[in-house]
Amino acid sequence: MINQLITLSLKNRYIVLIAAIGLFVWGFYAIQQNPIDAIPDLSENQVIVFTEWQGRSPQVVEDQVTYPLVSNLQGIPKVKSIRATSMFGMSFVYVVFDDKADIYWCRTRVLERLNYAQRLLPESVIPTLGPDGTGVGHILWYTLDAKGIDLGEQRALQDWYVKLGLQTVSGVSEVASFGGFEKQYQIAVDPNKLNYYNIPLSQVLKAVKSNNNDAGGRKFEMNGTGYIVRGLGYIKNIHDVENISIGTINTIPVHIKDIAVVQMGGDLRLGIFDQNGEGEAVGGIVVMRYGENADKVIHAVKAKMVDMQKGLPPGVKFKIAYDRSELIESSINSVKHTLIEEMITVSIIVILFLFSWRSALSIIIQIPITIAASFILLNAFGISSNIMSLTGIALAIGVIVDNGIVMVENSHRNLSIAQQKEKS
Repeated sequence: MINQLITLSLKNRYIVLIAAIGLFVWGFYAIQQNPIDAIPDLSENQVIVFTEWQGRSPQVVEDQVTYPLVSNLQGIPKVKSIRATSMFGMSFVYVVFDDKADIYWCRTRVLERLNYAQRLLPESVIPTLGPDGTGVGHILWYTLDAKGIDLGEQRALQDWYVKLGLQTVSGVSEVASFGGFEKQYQIAVDPNKLNYYNIPLSQVLKAVKSNNNDAGGRKFEMNGTGYIVRGLGYIKNIHDVENISIGTINTIPVHIKDIAVVQMGGDLRLGIFDQNGEGEAVGGIVVMRYGENADKVIHAVKAKMVDMQKGLPPGVKFKIAYDRSELIESSINSVKHTLIEEMITVSIIVILFLFSWRSALSIIIQIPITIAASFILLNAFGISSNIMSLTGIALAIGVIVDNGIVMVENSHRNLSIAQQKEKS
């Protein structure tokens, strides 16, 4: 079989040459398309279901939220296991699928079951899907360098401008905000005044909710002109909250300011984000989608930051806290240098031992063709260019040329024996 293959190759040299060139070009194209990352993604193929129910104990969340969700999510095709965690005010359900299942197909199947399971949950409790990112999807952390601006304003700038802009970058699954204070209107009710006016707390809550809304009306015509009637009721400042009417006492309206103190404050926090011991900071974490090129996404996010810098208040700048592209580029360059060094070393050794540049060339040319062709298989199996995959290629260079060296050396030996027989 081997003899026939060698004979066929010798008789069709140009076809073999064209096939080798075509394989190299295909492999070079595969190198350009192969995603680049520093570390391989070994995380499970999973969909996270997050449910929030503020103020409830872990046992209540487990009984009324987590258990119904887990029970109804069972039976989805290609599911390996379902894990769940219940904590104070929150529930997390992890649905782990087979590795070969498409992640977006999995998310669709989970959404179908959640629509059915919604009726089993308490009122106003809505489960949501987590981002379509992996366990190693945190590719970039940044903070806002905004001296002279309080943490509440920084968090508002992050949530309503920076986050929304960065989420438009291709390949970004989510931008998670951290640090600062989430601004909110806080109503501190005086129970003694509630008792004095004989107004229940539920009536106060209902009044605040119902008075933060616009009301729509019909269109009417007057003097040949059409007018649209609508009521403006959205809360814009503290005074709007203070002037909300919650009832009447002897035909005299009672407002929020009569029974409570209204102020602008921050939501309750469970921790702070401190940067290098210099004080609190506000920023975000950029999460990459499944199967994306981490290096490409990071550069696209940085380009978007430069564009968004024009819309930031004076003196506010982006400050990178963690950038995986530096690790990616340094690790990839390190492996590339190792590959080049090994190729040069192998080439020199082959030339020195064979003393024939033509024979050495036939062996050396195998290295770039084989390495390029290996990226075709990397793309076929969904493996990225990372430290482990490129190191494996580097270690295999010696094996790549072994067969060629043995064949060429054997050919030289047989030719030498044949020449000696002719002379004798």
